Amino acid sequence: MVWLAWLLSFFLLIALLALLVYQLMCLADLEFDYINPYDSAARINSVVLPEFIAQGVLAILFLLSGHWVMFLLNIPCLYYNVRLYIGKQHLVDVTEIFNLLNWEKKQRLVKLVYLVLVLFLTLFWLIYSVLEDDE
Repeated sequence: MVWLAWLLSFFLLIALLALLVYQLMCLADLEFDYINPYDSAARINSVVLPEFIAQGVLAILFLLSGHWVMFLLNIPCLYYNVRLYIGKQHLVDVTEIFNLLNWEKKQRLVKLVYLVLVLFLTLFWLIYSVLEDDE
């Protein structure tokens, strides 16, 4: 049954990656002038809170299932998200979106790389636990 926690974390990570890719696509559309700043900010802001919640649920899942290393790997991103939320800096401002476009893209790219690494580790442990259950 250990593989169930890994499977849930795998799907949560896929959802997180999809949310980040969506945000990056909105920023790229804004950069190439396919969308106006108001629509881009509204689309990004609508998925920021679900992203933060999914990241928190993932960390809690790792904590409750006893996967301490994976929980500790999720702490920096979770701390960063909580710090942004408490400081009310988690939403994209329509009036400042062009000035902060490069920063917003870099921030989401770093999160994307980080989550891809966590996804590979989760996938490894998922396969390992399934194979270990078969024995």
